[in-house]
Amino acid sequence: MRAITVPTPGGPEALVLSEVDEPTPGPLEVVIDVAAAGVNRADVAQREGKYPSPAGAPDWPGLEVSGTVVAVGASVTAWKVGDYVVALLSGGGYADRVAVDEGLVLPMPKRVDLVEAAGLPEAVATVWSNLFMSAELKAGDTLLVHGGTSGVGTIAIQLAAALGITVYATAGTPQKVATTEQLGATRGINYRDQDFVEVIAEATEGRGVDVILDLVGGDYLARDVDALATNGRVMVIAAQGGDEATINVGRLMQKRGRIWGTTLRARPLEERREIIAQVREHVWPLVEAGKVRPLLDTVETLDFAHRAHRRMESGEHVGKILLAVR
Repeated sequence: MRAITVPTPGGPEALVLSEVDEPTPGPLEVVIDVAAAGVNRADVAQREGKYPSPAGAPDWPGLEVSGTVVAVGASVTAWKVGDYVVALLSGGGYADRVAVDEGLVLPMPKRVDLVEAAGLPEAVATVWSNLFMSAELKAGDTLLVHGGTSGVGTIAIQLAAALGITVYATAGTPQKVATTEQLGATRGINYRDQDFVEVIAEATEGRGVDVILDLVGGDYLARDVDALATNGRVMVIAAQGGDEATINVGRLMQKRGRIWGTTLRARPLEERREIIAQVREHVWPLVEAGKVRPLLDTVETLDFAHRAHRRMESGEHVGKILLAVR
């Protein structure tokens, strides 16, 4: 079968369409014939040699797919051949087929087509696990989303707004700011000409926000602390602005704030299974009601994966970038 491999780490040209062995399911795995795969920042880091697949996962990128079940392991009970599904992966999604644990699979949601659905699993699982399971965000709270027009950001805004949370979001152009507000943000903030700390202070009458979803890291972290409400939580899920930060510890203590850094891919299987189970219970009904859906920027074919990565690295995209495999 075909897969996009990375024989030598590097730029987008390092992505090579190759022939690899077809997967066979373990006892609790299903094999999915991939219709489409999501493109994520983690895939870029893997291509650059900075974020290799964990042990047991394919060496090539791809953390989420949609498709059709074509084989099931001997102990699988939840799925059958022919089911249309989406899945959260540890790697290997940039391929014709992929094997995945049955507990990391979700049914194809109504109102979303098969290709479009590939943009859901990673973003939805990331948002739900960080904001609702860890940070315990709830109706009536306030949330600031950095990178509001990223794949994760667009899902975070929609999901939080649908659950009765007041959302603020940062973005880098007037058009992107407008998009965050169309998705449900009470106010979008153009980080190029506005100080989000000042805007949040004004909008919340000096209170600050309960939770911040930070995809930037770096020097944003100190400002996140300034924008927090008392007992606020900062969930750091990426470091696009740099791996190092200096914060005012006294200010954090004064606010009784917490800063959590998390990843999804490296979590134990049982934790990821629990996240997917909660997503199915709490988020899938909102997807099927049309209140949460992937916002698509670009769909490339598998052999143009390098072009999809260039689009990701440009920072110009709004929403998800996908690879259509079928």
